Amino acid sequence: MLAGDADRERAVNVLKDAFTEGRLTQPEYEDRVGLAYQARTYGELDEVTADIPRAVVPPAFLPQAPPYIPAPYMPMTAVPPGTNGQAIASLVCGIAAPFTGGMTSLPAIVLGHVARNRIRQTGQDGDGLALAGLILGYVEVVAFVMLIVAFIAFSPGP
Repeated sequence: MLAGDADRERAVNVLKDAFTEGRLTQPEYEDRVGLAYQARTYGELDEVTADIPRAVVPPAFLPQAPPYIPAPYMPMTAVPPGTNGQAIASLVCGIAAPFTGGMTSLPAIVLGHVARNRIRQTGQDGDGLALAGLILGYVEVVAFVMLIVAFIAFSPGP
């Protein structure tokens, strides 16, 4: 079969690739390009490029991996944990207990225990606040119980 100009150009491109890869010397490349342009059939073109290995083309259906884009540099700075809100609430309830007739002493105790547990888990600040809320809450409960016992002990009998 007769070869066309496009076929000759493809053969010359194969020769160019082989030359840039170092598979052909300059004089050999020039000789083969001349033979490729003079070739009239596919057989003559095949003779010019027969000993040059074909490039392996990966299948078109394989997706290429996306390019690697490194994450921007962010220095590792430790964010100081804040004060536990339940510890603050425990202290506030403990301080308010005498003014509320002991109504906030139980919430002070519950919030104090919950806050100390969370502080141990998260490393937040406020352990002293929670402890102070616990102490004030327990003092108020003990004072309230003593007040009830005193009323019972000193109340006139029937």
